[in-house]
Amino acid sequence: MLFLAAEEFHDITPPVDYSLLSPWVIFCGALVALVLCGLVGWWIRRRWQRPRPQPSPRERTLELLDRISREIETLSPYQFSIRVSDILRRYVTDQYQLPVTRQTSVEFLAALTKASPFSEDEKSLLEDFLNRCDLIKFARYDATAEDSRLLLEEATRFVQGGKLEPA
Repeated sequence: MLFLAAEEFHDITPPVDYSLLSPWVIFCGALVALVLCGLVGWWIRRRWQRPRPQPSPRERTLELLDRISREIETLSPYQFSIRVSDILRRYVTDQYQLPVTRQTSVEFLAALTKASPFSEDEKSLLEDFLNRCDLIKFARYDATAEDSRLLLEEATRFVQGGKLEPA
């Protein structure tokens, strides 16, 4: 009788797989869904971000001149004149599309007498600035911090469209 009771119990059967899709199909589907969500999020973020307006050459130059004004005391007048001259030359190149960075001061000033987008005051201011820079850079004029301040003021006045002040 004991033996008959043991026969009535059946062995445990393994779990039945009820999934209609194989695991690799589910994995690929989840991966595609994540990639699509990422692309949609990137596209929405890109559309909602407004492009920052680029500063004009004048604004960039005034910012650079403001930054270099803090270095008047630390830079030698020779180095300062080179840096201010480079800033102003880059401004003229960017703002007026003139090849100032590839010309000497004399060549540029000679070209200005023929055709120029500048007023007479601006030409005078630019000529004075370039002559002072050349004097410091090439003639090795013994300049002081006050000469550097004067160069900076002339460059700033030129960029702002100011007039030449009487000496």
